[in-house]
Amino acid sequence: MAFSRRNFLKGAAAGSAAAACAAATTTPAEARENLTMPPKAVGLLYDSTICVGCKACVVACRDANDTHPEFSTEEKLWDNPLDISGKTITVIKMYSEGTGQHKDQEKDGFAFMKRSCLHCVDPSCVSVCPVTAMTKDPVTGIVSHEPADCIGCRYCIVACPFAVPQFEFDKAFPKLLKCQLCKHRQAEGKIPACAEVCPTGATLFGPVTALKEEADRRLAVPAGKPNTFARKTVGSPDVHEHPNAAYVQHAYGTTEMGGTQMLLLSGVPFEKMGYPKLRERSYASEAETIQEGIYHDLIAPVALFAGLLYVARKNTKNHDEEE
Repeated sequence: MAFSRRNFLKGAAAGSAAAACAAATTTPAEARENLTMPPKAVGLLYDSTICVGCKACVVACRDANDTHPEFSTEEKLWDNPLDISGKTITVIKMYSEGTGQHKDQEKDGFAFMKRSCLHCVDPSCVSVCPVTAMTKDPVTGIVSHEPADCIGCRYCIVACPFAVPQFEFDKAFPKLLKCQLCKHRQAEGKIPACAEVCPTGATLFGPVTALKEEADRRLAVPAGKPNTFARKTVGSPDVHEHPNAAYVQHAYGTTEMGGTQMLLLSGVPFEKMGYPKLRERSYASEAETIQEGIYHDLIAPVALFAGLLYVARKNTKNHDEEE
């Protein structure tokens, strides 16, 4: 038999099958459940129905994180990013349908929606990072990126179900950018810049447990009934009154992918606001369960290596005999 690429690949397939059989006979790996939220986790509640689209949060985010204005038109008169990118880590996007006359209404309406990192409870970006440049704080739950440790593989970009991490493709020495919940400001006793400057309290900072309670409270108030909304931080005495909107009866982020520390409220279905329907089990828990099954006791890799080695030796021997 001639030693050829075809014969080697055929043998490799056989070796892989043998490895799979060997793996199947091992003790099955125990499924990893979703990670749980730290008791003192902090986050944001974004309420689309009281957002006026002023984009003060976008400007404040730039100032706090030293990012540069981004222009989507030739006339560079106003910072107008279309989405989060290697220059923009927080953005306000607009939904519009039909005549666009009614705020927070799906038909013939318009609405605003914030785009930034949701700080997943069980983040895929942390799970796939091979050098732990992506980390999740065990106390605050903030998902952070450390540029000094990053090797630029961009696995986190592919893994994130919300397409949040962004890369500076236009620079000779690029970095990866994402919202880190202004952890440098929190270390100084301040709150995230986006929540601090929001004039209506559409972006609210606080403990995630309190944010969930506030979201549930708003969802329980009938549409049209006057309601109070705090500014800057949950439970703040700085409040204003506004008629309650007709909410979608779900706070996005309470269950999606095992939960997130940024919660979203909206009067328009989330799928139309750029947030997809997602299951409760995190991708990270499933991927790590599969990896544990494959690499359990290293049986499958050893079996695969042995199979490939056998095929290589056999083909080499046949090649020598034909000569």
